[in-house]
Amino acid sequence: MRLADRVAIVTGGDSGIGKAIVLGFAREGSAVMIDYFGDAAPANALVEQIENFGGKAAAFPADVSKPDEVDDLIAHTIKHFGGVDILVNNAGEGVFRKVAQMTPEEWHRNIDLNLNGPFYCSREALERFAKRGGGFIVNISSLAGKNAFSGGAGYNASKFGLNGFSEAMMLDHRYDNVRVSYIMPGSVDTEFQGDPAKRGGDTSWMIAPEDVAETVALVLGMPARTMVSRVEMRPSRPKR
Repeated sequence: MRLADRVAIVTGGDSGIGKAIVLGFAREGSAVMIDYFGDAAPANALVEQIENFGGKAAAFPADVSKPDEVDDLIAHTIKHFGGVDILVNNAGEGVFRKVAQMTPEEWHRNIDLNLNGPFYCSREALERFAKRGGGFIVNISSLAGKNAFSGGAGYNASKFGLNGFSEAMMLDHRYDNVRVSYIMPGSVDTEFQGDPAKRGGDTSWMIAPEDVAETVALVLGMPARTMVSRVEMRPSRPKR
């Protein structure tokens, strides 16, 4: 899929991995809708940055764990840019507790944002893809969706589920000219991993958000006859 003149939605696109993906799309000529939740300033600053180098972007606030807000996000994107060609489900959150210490609210926040959100967004996007002759969905998962760890039950469950959801959706819609991929990074140098100043020094060994963005572009750039269904990413030289 050539990225020039395409319309992409990136959830959680105002920071971290999402921001890097947004900038990558914009530099390749895509119009990008930046979904954000909370403070509008980072998303608005990103729109301004993109417009300053001649790209096209807009921002819209939506909590993707709420179907009504997802409906509004999709509708606003179509009104603003005329359609949707690419959906990147990137918004995510981790609440890390051992099972006995985790509250139902914390469990649901993991599942609702990391798994239900991609379902709500994908369901709406697929309907619109049909009117455009096809589309592409990329889900940003994690190696935590393959490798469980103590204290990660809620997060692990959400990402294991996202991987299974991605594979089933690919099988459901491959003959509708829709390609589905999921990317599983390991440790990425973002605020999700904590403030760099509080992480104990050098973080240069971590995967950079731009590396994930480059992988998204690589997946999307494959010829239509080929689909990269999943990608695992690891730091080359993690701390021993």
